[in-house]
Amino acid sequence: MKKKTEHLLFGMGAAVAAAVTATLVSNKLTKALVEEALNRHEPKSIKPIKDNKLDAIFENEVYKDTVAKGEELKEKPMREIEITANDDTRLVGHYYSCQNPKRIVLAMHGWRSNWYRDFGASADFLHNNDCDILYVEQRGQGNSGGEYMGFGMVERYDCLSWVNWLMENTQEIPIYLLGISMGAATVLMASGFNLPNRVKGIVADCGFTSAKEIFKHVSTKVHLPYSLRQSEIENLCREKINYGAGDYSTIDALKDNKTPVLFIHGTDDNFVPVSMTYENYRACTAPKRLFVVPGADHAASYLVDKEGYESNVLDFFSSFDN
Repeated sequence: MKKKTEHLLFGMGAAVAAAVTATLVSNKLTKALVEEALNRHEPKSIKPIKDNKLDAIFENEVYKDTVAKGEELKEKPMREIEITANDDTRLVGHYYSCQNPKRIVLAMHGWRSNWYRDFGASADFLHNNDCDILYVEQRGQGNSGGEYMGFGMVERYDCLSWVNWLMENTQEIPIYLLGISMGAATVLMASGFNLPNRVKGIVADCGFTSAKEIFKHVSTKVHLPYSLRQSEIENLCREKINYGAGDYSTIDALKDNKTPVLFIHGTDDNFVPVSMTYENYRACTAPKRLFVVPGADHAASYLVDKEGYESNVLDFFSSFDN
């Protein structure tokens, strides 16, 4: 009986130790995921994995010209703009002028990316179709200030600050907001503000619905049950950016939006599910259009169907310029 009791206690101890170890590993992984999502500087444990995945993406035939086009855009003559956000963070943008502009496009890039890579492929298209373009460097990235990215919840205020700068410093022509990935979530969340009448439309390319839903999506992929880690994720987010992951969403903004939106997404997006754009589209109460590209991965709709992308964007401009 004594031996059985000893074996039982040993087994219980081993089970408790295993549970404690699993909890510690889970806590570390949760913290690493939040740091990867929000921190300017990536966790060392995750960066090599992410870099390998990025290398694999850009070896894909579809993306082969993306880097070269980005470098070309980076070298074009532009006016560098600096403004101060509502929380005193320094923000940097690059104003690319055309000869006779009919409209201005405020372009916001994605998560852990940059303005010239995300918009390099489409830059000539916009420039050659009478668009001045203000390429923004998002907070917590590039040359802009800030130690954290806010998954659109914080950046929506930056977007509004850039709109106000355009209102005060440019000629009286239409303004359009354009975003890719997290940039798309940013401009969609900004639609919840009472935007000036000069903002005629929003183009949202592969935007997600909320930080919470992206955390849930990623957690599923790494076999980390979100329901068990939600409280910790919310607390970590609030510590860093004063918002919980579920405190604001594109759905919240779009229910009150008055600005027309063109939603774009690829069916084979492995980072932001196309279902999120369908959710955004259904929630939008303003005039709206939807362009879905079969076979396109994340942020690749322009690369996969250039003709269709350009046709939809130009038709959107012509419909709402006046």
